[in-house]
Amino acid sequence: MTIVQEQLHDNSSPHYHIPTATNGPMPDTVTTTILRHNTAAAFHRTLPFYAPTPLIDLPGLAGVTGVGNITLKDESYRFGLNAFKALGASYAINQLLQQQPHLQTFCTATDGNHGRAVAWSAAIAGKKAVVFVPQNTTPNRIRVIEQEGATVIKIADNYEATCNHAAATSIAEGWQLVQDTAWPGYEEVPAFIMAGYLTHFAEMENNAHRLPEPGIDIVFLQAGVGSWAAAAVWYYVNRYGSKRPKIVMVEPAASDGLLTSFRQGKRTPPSGNQQTIMAGLNCGIPSSSAWEILRHHTDAIIAIEDQFAIEAMRMLYNPSGSDPRIIAGESGAAGLAGFLALMSDSRYAPVKTALGIHTRSRILLYSTEGATDPDDYRAIVGTDAVI
Repeated sequence: MTIVQEQLHDNSSPHYHIPTATNGPMPDTVTTTILRHNTAAAFHRTLPFYAPTPLIDLPGLAGVTGVGNITLKDESYRFGLNAFKALGASYAINQLLQQQPHLQTFCTATDGNHGRAVAWSAAIAGKKAVVFVPQNTTPNRIRVIEQEGATVIKIADNYEATCNHAAATSIAEGWQLVQDTAWPGYEEVPAFIMAGYLTHFAEMENNAHRLPEPGIDIVFLQAGVGSWAAAAVWYYVNRYGSKRPKIVMVEPAASDGLLTSFRQGKRTPPSGNQQTIMAGLNCGIPSSSAWEILRHHTDAIIAIEDQFAIEAMRMLYNPSGSDPRIIAGESGAAGLAGFLALMSDSRYAPVKTALGIHTRSRILLYSTEGATDPDDYRAIVGTDAVI
């Protein structure tokens, strides 16, 4: 088994940023108020197929990469949907229907997993779903959304433009938008989605294989528009305060909206060409409410090339020692991919030093999706891959 040694192509601009994080209290906003006062776990336990997802020790991988311990939470088992997104969509739709029981149609834009989650959640509630997808969405991702009963419409543009189209169409048609990114004036629904995500962080407290408190030194989080990552940060800061683990954001170098925003000191669209295999992270400008959390409580941001995600997927499929096989899609493996980049590519050496990674470091990763596009997965991992 090998670890990627490839250097970033753009040697003039290292794809990382090391901000000065704080551990102070978060300001009261629409988002933080909803996160503080909404507990979604009881609702999730009422849903079909609910069960806490596995928390897996990977001692073989820890040995290969030279750290003390690696633990991974595998979201490919979530509700039979192969990704974590239904935690947020289901809770948001439930809250909206409590406020407005007459709602009939929910609408969203997606690059795959969120759209399927909205479609599934709407169907459970006996409602309709319309899902807009950007031009590069694969047929497999469209098919699974349609199988949940949604109407899927492809837009000849990128993710951010598709989000704008979904928002405008929802207003024109009288549909309820359920988008997992916030902007000024649209904050409540994304906050309900973030509150739904808190369930799977809390699951580790009650899991039979629970982590000691806090039990980890560094957590790697995938960042698309940032809502899931911000929910994680809110959880760690509010539960552990100054004893929280260090937090690293990982995103594609080709879709580096968060990294660009940190460098500019404000929400900024990606500087890359948005051509990446990490479809679930191929997003535009960060969510406004997520940004307000992430910008104060992040210890490092790194943007990685696709090759690191490919290597991470292969390492999980072909495990070391007694480690179990894990099926992780391109975005699902991105947290591990970021960790591999820090441990193997000298371009990221300043980040590794700043985080203080050493032979006893305890690392937490989230595999946020399984093989959500089986054809792409087989092409990356190998034609003999069992999914």
